[in-house]
Amino acid sequence: MTFAYRENIQALRPDLLEKYGPVFRRIADGTLERERQRILPREQIAWLKEAGFPAVRVPREEGGDGGSIVDLAALLIALAEADPNIPQALRGHVVFSEDRLFADPGPERDVWLKRFADGEIAGNAWTEIGTIGLWQTATSVKKDGDALRLDGRKFYTTGSIFADWIDVLARREDGADVLALVRKNSEGVKVSDDWDGFGQRTTGSGEAVFQSVLVEPQNVLLYEERVPYQHALYQLVLLASLAGIGRAIVRDTAEQIRNRTRVYSTGAGPSDRQDPQIQQVVGQLAGLAYATESSTLRAAAAIQRVFEAKAAGPDAVKAANDTAHVEVYSAQIIVTEFTQRAGSLLFNALSASAARESHALDRHWRNARTISSHNPVINKERIVGDWHINGTAPPINWSIGVPLATQGTGETAAAAQ
Repeated sequence: MTFAYRENIQALRPDLLEKYGPVFRRIADGTLERERQRILPREQIAWLKEAGFPAVRVPREEGGDGGSIVDLAALLIALAEADPNIPQALRGHVVFSEDRLFADPGPERDVWLKRFADGEIAGNAWTEIGTIGLWQTATSVKKDGDALRLDGRKFYTTGSIFADWIDVLARREDGADVLALVRKNSEGVKVSDDWDGFGQRTTGSGEAVFQSVLVEPQNVLLYEERVPYQHALYQLVLLASLAGIGRAIVRDTAEQIRNRTRVYSTGAGPSDRQDPQIQQVVGQLAGLAYATESSTLRAAAAIQRVFEAKAAGPDAVKAANDTAHVEVYSAQIIVTEFTQRAGSLLFNALSASAARESHALDRHWRNARTISSHNPVINKERIVGDWHINGTAPPINWSIGVPLATQGTGETAAAAQ
């Protein structure tokens, strides 16, 4: 497969393109094989770590690239064009590293920024399935003498299998929701790759079990102090993954057409590449990809404004955060629809041979449909409509679970998926 890395991606800093572009090309070279064989991209994520990708947002004086959230989004789009599984696998790291970056300056923040600059990444373990109630978690952090112990079982732990650290949502004995950071290789931690979805099959999602895992006190953080735009950022990573898929659809469809020698007698040109109807389909695909990329980067700019608003105080952060969530949700509405449409439309420009498993062109729709199933878009359409009609602020925290009588006791926990 040829990875047509296009330098005209919107907003991508030239120095970041030069630094990470070659790594993305290497990643793209094996995407089809990983897809067909369901091979986890362990080696590819190691390349990103070696190149410094975990520290894109870390300030230059702290050993990172000093990139903005828009820079990060542009890189994630380009990475997703190479392999959309990898940005999603890094989703937990993107948000946790932003959490530490947004935190007040101090030794604890510095420790984490150095870890990111050294190439360490964090996964996530937030969601519990089964009969767990809304706003509840069965995962606990409890005292064991002078130590703290983490116990629980999580699912959808995307990317944790590749990570150095796992960011675990848990409940403390005093009822406070906390984030417990543990090393993935700690005694009592077991992460499985048992995600059986029809798309995004190599994100390393699945179950994580924590049995009496030792947690250092300094690695227990209050959930209520989490970076306020975390859920907008979680969604932004998915939008970037979809935008990258859109770019890959244009790339792969154009490549298939360029290399065709057979034509239908009912066609409108002497070759597929000179057939105006086929050219029109590719033009439609390019327009859809342009819209998804533009929407994603505009949403990223809105989140960047929340980060910058911290200097102006909590009220400024709150106002910018509400607006950012509406922008991200608005982008979600169009990006999910357009990318799924493109994943089906591409076959209008190709013949039955394009359906062969060896091409794996179906992966684009399957991956887009799977990503789009996170954070249901129907809910976001309602939230955006309520904002425009009634000025109702979007929910910043939300949960997945079984409705119980305990619902309404306070929105203190949220599901990362």
